[in-house]
Amino acid sequence: MIIDDTPAQPRGEPLSRRDLKNLVRNLGAASRPSQRNSARATIKSLYIDAGTDSLASIAGVIPPLVQLLGSGSAAQVQADASALTKLAQNIDNQVVISAAGAIPRLVQLLNPVTPAEVRYHAAVVLSNLAVNADYQLAIATAGAIPPLVLLLSPSSHIDLQYNAVCALGSLAENSDNQVTIAADGAIPLLVQMLGPGPPDRAAKNVQIVQQHAACVLGCLALNADNQVTIAAAGAIPPLVLLLSPSSHIDLQCNAAGALANLAQNDDNQVIIAAAAGPIPLLVQLLGPDSLAVVQCNAAGALVNLAQNDDNQVTIAAAGAIPTLVRLLGPGSDTCASLNAARTLELLGQSSAEHRASIAAAGARCQR
Repeated sequence: MIIDDTPAQPRGEPLSRRDLKNLVRNLGAASRPSQRNSARATIKSLYIDAGTDSLASIAGVIPPLVQLLGSGSAAQVQADASALTKLAQNIDNQVVISAAGAIPRLVQLLNPVTPAEVRYHAAVVLSNLAVNADYQLAIATAGAIPPLVLLLSPSSHIDLQYNAVCALGSLAENSDNQVTIAADGAIPLLVQMLGPGPPDRAAKNVQIVQQHAACVLGCLALNADNQVTIAAAGAIPPLVLLLSPSSHIDLQCNAAGALANLAQNDDNQVIIAAAAGPIPLLVQLLGPDSLAVVQCNAAGALVNLAQNDDNQVTIAAAGAIPTLVRLLGPGSDTCASLNAARTLELLGQSSAEHRASIAAAGARCQR
């Protein structure tokens, strides 16, 4: 059967069921190259201005698009990957994309010989899919982690680094993937990404990469072996630097979260405290001007650091007790309040002087 070319749909007009059916057929293997190209143009005209919710209305094009991934000219491959990038912004479409078998094909597009623009789109789609816990292990099993780690290289374009680190951040929520990501050599590259970056890189772009690198390291640090590896790779000093008042709030939040997880390790408790002033910076982040999630992470870091006797003295000397007591009051975030209570408990158990300071600040503690 000869299928008529589908004209590009004017922007903003809904696609009828009949037009969608023709569009899907024109993307199929039986159609002519000119028909597929016309269908690609139609899809682009449909999604380019579409809102996230309306993208589900053209989900029918996803299976044939997935089948086209990796075939045709470089421009056609890029167009197909770009279309999936947009379509994957819709949660319902993510289910369709995965069910259509896109994950192995997307992983293949991460190959270093693939044009950078195509790898960019493949990493974006995988990053969107990896937000769903159901797909995290499937993406890793398909072999996505090694090529994503390669994209963290300093020689990669900032956009490739960003999408790779975003994808790895979601994948690292899975405990098995935490082991795989570390084994594939991601930790030294992530630590390097905590630094100032190349001199020609815009400060905003540096902050975005630092923010996500700290997030991935925080997830990886949920694994006890990774806690040792991350510290040995030199992550603690740059993470402490990111606690600075001059850092963006998201940087402070993720750095505090990473340090909180690293401080579950006894040796790391000593290393973190020995860095350039982390405890006063963490205490400062407990202040009323900080977001609840920042207070939670900062208090979480302090409660783990307070497992060390010497650190308890430093925490009290940094003026933490009144601030921690304030977090026990009404209106405080539950996470921050629980971490504050546990820190105060540890301080109170170790010293009569600390117990007196806690009582003077308006709280009671158990011996």
